[in-house]
Amino acid sequence: MKRGRAVVFFEVEILDAKTKDKLCFLDKVEPNATIGEIKCMFHKSREYDLRLTLHSKGKSLKDEDVLQHLPVGTTATFYFRDLGAQISWVTVFLTEYGGPLLLYLMFYFRVPFIYAPKYDFTTSKHWVVHLACMCHSFHYLKRLLETLFVHRFSHGTMPLRNIFKNCTYYWGFAAWMAYYINHPLYTPPIRYYINHPLYTPPTIYGEQQVRIALIIFLFCQVGNFSIHIALRNLRPPGSKTRKIPYPTKNPFTWIFLLVSCPNYTYELGSWFGFTLMTQCLPVAFFTAVGFIQMTVWAKGKHRSYLKEFRDYPPLRSPILPFVL
Repeated sequence: MKRGRAVVFFEVEILDAKTKDKLCFLDKVEPNATIGEIKCMFHKSREYDLRLTLHSKGKSLKDEDVLQHLPVGTTATFYFRDLGAQISWVTVFLTEYGGPLLLYLMFYFRVPFIYAPKYDFTTSKHWVVHLACMCHSFHYLKRLLETLFVHRFSHGTMPLRNIFKNCTYYWGFAAWMAYYINHPLYTPPIRYYINHPLYTPPTIYGEQQVRIALIIFLFCQVGNFSIHIALRNLRPPGSKTRKIPYPTKNPFTWIFLLVSCPNYTYELGSWFGFTLMTQCLPVAFFTAVGFIQMTVWAKGKHRSYLKEFRDYPPLRSPILPFVL
């Protein structure tokens, strides 16, 4: 223990979480030093991110945690884990969402080597195909713009290796869906019946399905955007403050009364509408997989809300009101 007048300094040793070998010893660390500052003392280069814990398999400490408020003595021992090469969340999202946008348009315009040569740079005769392209493009353009101008990230980076996994998911599904929806043999959910004495004028089935699907899609897109704006307004710029989200004057946010993660609820609704619009099996499969993943995320966030806020509204469900 080192003393200087009225200040009690800390000694900090950092061990490798796997081998328990001593990696660093810091002398005369001020008691109000944060974990983020200790990280900078230990590892000046930010090319690689790191995690400090109080135990070899413990939970990662937050950068804003203050040394003197942690359950340690004046000689503090931390365990180090190298998180590997990192990449910013903005770059991750731009890459994830830009790929599906471009890939879908390649199939829509039928660039060479996708379908038979006679279909190169042709377009479908079905208006539903054009509508689906507009909806898909709108969805990913919205995501790209939200990444640039709306979202505020509590964590600045993520492991570089994750971007390959995420891009495989988003880009692969986009190509799979686009291939079938824009295929020359694609049949939309519309059936035209030939004139018959019993049907004058001809009866058209399926257009109602597409119209309803479009309404669902647009409604949920607006709802999803509204939730993102509401969540953004909860966190001032440069802050990591967490608050309970509540409904605002915007009617699309009133779902906060019943759901912890309505952004996922609206996202699910959008893809359900797109599935109904295109009546395409790959789209339905993508919606189902997305629903499973978003449910996992929503349950995790719901549990963290319950743990962090004692007065958290008890009627809320993670993603589907009263169900899930």
